[in-house]
Amino acid sequence: MRAQADRWSLWTPVAFGLGCAAYFALDREPLGLVAWGAAALALAILIAARRLNISRSAALLLILAAFGLAGFSAAKFRTDAVAGPVAPAMDGPAWIEGWVADVASPGQGGSRILLAPTWIEGLESAETPTRVRITLRDVTPPAPGQAVRMLALVNPPPPPASPGGYDFARDAFFESIGGVGFALTPPEAVDLPKPPGRLVLDMRINAARWALAQKIVASMGAETGGLAAAMVMGNQAFVPLEQIEHMRASGLAHLISISGLHMAIVGGFVFAGVRAGVAAWPWLALRVSSKKVAALAGLSAVACYLVVSGAPAPAERAAITASVAFAAVIFDRRAISLHGLALAALIVMLIHPEAVTEPGFQMSFAATAALVALAEAWPRPIREISAPWPIRLAQTSLAWLGASLAASFVAGMATGPFALQHFNRMATFGLLANLAASPISSFLMMPSLAIGAALAPLGLGDIPLMAAGWGIGLITDVARIAAEAPGANLLVASAPAWALPSAFLGILWMCLWRGPVRWLGVPFALAVSLAPRSEPPTLWVAADGAQVAVRQGDQAILMRPDVKRFAAERWAQRRGLTPSQDEAPRDALYVCDRWTCRPGRDAPAPVATYWSRKVPDAETLARLCAAAEVVIVRPELPPNLCPGVIVLSGTDFAQGGALELSRKDGAWLALWTQDLRGRRPWTWGAKS
Repeated sequence: MRAQADRWSLWTPVAFGLGCAAYFALDREPLGLVAWGAAALALAILIAARRLNISRSAALLLILAAFGLAGFSAAKFRTDAVAGPVAPAMDGPAWIEGWVADVASPGQGGSRILLAPTWIEGLESAETPTRVRITLRDVTPPAPGQAVRMLALVNPPPPPASPGGYDFARDAFFESIGGVGFALTPPEAVDLPKPPGRLVLDMRINAARWALAQKIVASMGAETGGLAAAMVMGNQAFVPLEQIEHMRASGLAHLISISGLHMAIVGGFVFAGVRAGVAAWPWLALRVSSKKVAALAGLSAVACYLVVSGAPAPAERAAITASVAFAAVIFDRRAISLHGLALAALIVMLIHPEAVTEPGFQMSFAATAALVALAEAWPRPIREISAPWPIRLAQTSLAWLGASLAASFVAGMATGPFALQHFNRMATFGLLANLAASPISSFLMMPSLAIGAALAPLGLGDIPLMAAGWGIGLITDVARIAAEAPGANLLVASAPAWALPSAFLGILWMCLWRGPVRWLGVPFALAVSLAPRSEPPTLWVAADGAQVAVRQGDQAILMRPDVKRFAAERWAQRRGLTPSQDEAPRDALYVCDRWTCRPGRDAPAPVATYWSRKVPDAETLARLCAAAEVVIVRPELPPNLCPGVIVLSGTDFAQGGALELSRKDGAWLALWTQDLRGRRPWTWGAKS
């Protein structure tokens, strides 16, 4: 245990995160008194651990328990602090007026804006959400700061696409987004009362970011400018969907979003430049610490980059981590250490306890912990003083190559379980693609982008942006080659819910524990890969009954291939299935017309569907019930209309959300999304 003497404090953020995770795992929202009680108990335990005459081991256990209780309380307090109005599901379109707070990254339906609504038709002021995300089709999004009016379909944020799937509504809740919509008319300018000061500041910053993104795209061209704007501002509005898919399929998607890599490159570039500048000025070098001055400059660069990026969650996490490292330099501590990383993780979770549920947080801190642990264990090479320069060059090159290979391998292994569980894909050539792209990103693209973005408002950024364009072009080529290579992506079904927490704790054990016992974490770290997968369900139904997918072998046959495509793909990928691309597979198995589908002779599941929003007449319903064991009807119907047949209508989906049905031993087993979500502030429409 002596080897762990300075390591116990590293487990405090782990305990804090487990407390946060315990809160989010509840199926019912606890009372506020529970959170206050947990906070008081945590404080009492900390005092007892300090004052009672108990063994060191007992004191450590008490401290970890206190941090766990504190994490639970912090998550509850954060939930209460961000709670806001949520738009109800509306029967039809409504006029909406508000301020364009930001231009969001586009979705499958088109470009999107984040609106701060001042009025929504049919809603009282107290019912109006703080923010609404609106999708625009074939319309150039208005710049942040404009007051607009449009006709739109507005609904609450969507629930998970399938039972146990990722909860997008929870993300929206903590981002104060109380509604999502689709514009039916182009946004038109309107006069509105002056917005509050905080909103004015946000819109001015976002307007400057939007203008800078447009300048970068205009200077570099659409092909490379879109990726450049995404890497600098975190906004993917100008990136073609094909490029995004190539980056994801090649394992290079982390280069698009603002992450620790971007913060490290920008902060490190400024740190190295300032330190070299101080060293080159002898008068100044004799009077100040070049290292500390450079660290202060690095802190300033990180803060500026955070503002320019719009402070999304990944950029905020990366900025906190980088700031802790620079602060360590200022206070004469090791800049890169597990203790610094633990402090950064604790700060992030104190500010945003919901981060423990986000793939970005899980992947970034798992990868960083693995890399820092690798740096601690990496052998220090012996340098020969009088060796000829060709030998030193060869030794340095081999050492750099070995370190790069090891770092890429370790980071890939640390993030692999999360990529498999959340995204269900394995980039076969991800390691090679990252090895090829990392030097280009670190030494050419990101420094050039940082200089170009800083000089662009002055009209002097063309040359560095041109250099950045060369780097982006090379990275785009690497991504395309890796994504289009045979067998580039492997589809992997999600493991059971217990596997990912086991993998996370196994990775942390290997990183934080010192000595041979750390390797006991290996089987836990591989839990996502080793855990057995259950047989996929027979069919899936979307949360509003508008889409049905039926399993046939390893393929998901979509009844309406052009409807609810994103939700259907997410369900299929999570179950390790490939979704059909057109109507041909469906038509070979089912008899379909405009509004209905009935099982044919070779249908893999005896299910009939009805898509119209109008209530079906008795004849249509009788025909569907006679043809199948399960009938999916989109509008609401009274129960027991077809004796001996399972009829699921809009009434059922309004209460239960998306549905998976499995047929075992002649019986149908149903799994509803809302049953797994429970009754929480972000599960609007869930059963009480």
